[in-house]
Amino acid sequence: MDYEGYVAKKLLVGLSLFLILVLVSLYSLTHGAYSLTIGEMMNALLGGGSGSAHLVVWNIRLPRIVAAILVGASLAIAGAVMQGFLRNPLATPFTIGVSHGAMFGASLAILLGAGYAESSGRISLSNPYAVVIFAFLGAVSATAVILALAKLKGLSPEAIILAGVAMSSLFVALTTLVQYFADELQLAAMVYWSFGDLGRATWREDGIMFAVFIPVFLYFVIKRWDLNASAMGDDVAKSVGVEVERVRLISTFLAALITAISVAFVGVIGFVGLIAPHAIRLIVGGDYRFLIPLSALTGALLLLAADTVARLAFSPMILPVGVVTSFLGAPTFIYLLIRMEGRR
Repeated sequence: MDYEGYVAKKLLVGLSLFLILVLVSLYSLTHGAYSLTIGEMMNALLGGGSGSAHLVVWNIRLPRIVAAILVGASLAIAGAVMQGFLRNPLATPFTIGVSHGAMFGASLAILLGAGYAESSGRISLSNPYAVVIFAFLGAVSATAVILALAKLKGLSPEAIILAGVAMSSLFVALTTLVQYFADELQLAAMVYWSFGDLGRATWREDGIMFAVFIPVFLYFVIKRWDLNASAMGDDVAKSVGVEVERVRLISTFLAALITAISVAFVGVIGFVGLIAPHAIRLIVGGDYRFLIPLSALTGALLLLAADTVARLAFSPMILPVGVVTSFLGAPTFIYLLIRMEGRR
């Protein structure tokens, strides 16, 4: 009976998060510079309604909402998995240089000619997919170097984090070097790209992110017991038959992969992978059977709510969503540091 109550509590939390996510999605669909009533929104979703309402819902807001859900879920799952395998509450894919590698790749692509300014003065990208490819390669290269070192030298979880800090510093230096040789227009395009912006995602980008997210999510669900064992230490995990080094390398790569895909398409969005897993741990504990799906829901809800605030706070001007998540994440990061020091 106690176990049934334990499971029921988790399911209730998941159902609540899902319902809130649906409500926030509906609110985001109807509110903005072009407001819609519930009836107009429903008609547009069902294929009817005016041409303007249909365009706003299907071409602008719905792809953005889907992107927020996919990116938020991806970042949250990646953070939860890495915190478990690396046994560090501050571990996220960004810790091992994913975001800095992506920033270097995007900056290099822009330096090579993928940025320009329209006549209105708004910065846009003449070849956005070149930037996406370079950003993805930069993000993956950081992970590849660290995983290669971990495989060849048998790095401990702590050493992997330190190697990630070193790679981050290297990519920051390389990005600064690229920016030094950029002209004013290119530099502005680099800064523009670094702001997380879910408005860049179309149905094509959403489809790619979805196609990558689903198999990675299923892999982590299958490996939930390995995650539970690894979070208790390598010796415990090995004693129950977990191939710790192999599973850690594969999981770290997959976590970095879904992060790299997200960052490449929408830019750098920080702290979601840090906030969402810890928020769920405070509510339901650290059991990865529930932590993985609930972190995905929390990350999706967090990023969608942050993007809705970014769109509406100074409408019709839209803030970069990365600014909003950073405002949320910085206090959380400091709180976790203080909490860790208090346990010593």
